[in-house]
Amino acid sequence: MIDFFLNAYAQAPIFQIVLEFVAFVFGIMSVWYASKENILVYPTGLIATIISVYLLYIAGYLGDMLINGYFTIMSFYGWYQWSQKTNNADKLPITRTNLTQKGIGLLLFLGTIVVVWSIYKLFNYTINPENYLDILASGIFFTAMWYMAHKKIENWVLWILGDLLVTPLYAYRGLGMLSLQYLIFTILAILAYLEWRKILNNNQQTYSE
Repeated sequence: MIDFFLNAYAQAPIFQIVLEFVAFVFGIMSVWYASKENILVYPTGLIATIISVYLLYIAGYLGDMLINGYFTIMSFYGWYQWSQKTNNADKLPITRTNLTQKGIGLLLFLGTIVVVWSIYKLFNYTINPENYLDILASGIFFTAMWYMAHKKIENWVLWILGDLLVTPLYAYRGLGMLSLQYLIFTILAILAYLEWRKILNNNQQTYSE
């Protein structure tokens, strides 16, 4: 098991290993902050995604690089959204998606799949069977990030699904640290969903009284 995590880094430069570890730590911190509805989810997430974009570019994983590039952009947008006050509240409240937002999420999911597939074709990348999981995960993660920016509880359902897809995918590719990271993300996302559901239910009870 130890060899599985270490073999992939046998030929990697020290600075690259250090960067991946930093992204690993800040990525986990970001998900933990998100579960606590803490706006620090975004600055910590930005550190993780910016580093990941660079590392994935070096590794040549185009789909994953695009996902993290989008995460970087959406982190700025989410940071802005979470800092806004709505309906005299001190912060953006956790809510469920309405029918319109579900439709937007579906369009974003399908549109992302088409765009990522097109980029693979545009740059003449060979689409191997596992790349279709990349493409599917891209659609899931893109939608999840948009829902998170608006504090929609459904974002956690999508994170869980996406993390479950890519955890074995990274293990198959021999990227042990990334596989472990997404396994931890899966656990944290499940706990975060339960935490947000509790907050949402408490808020609904407060408003109904």
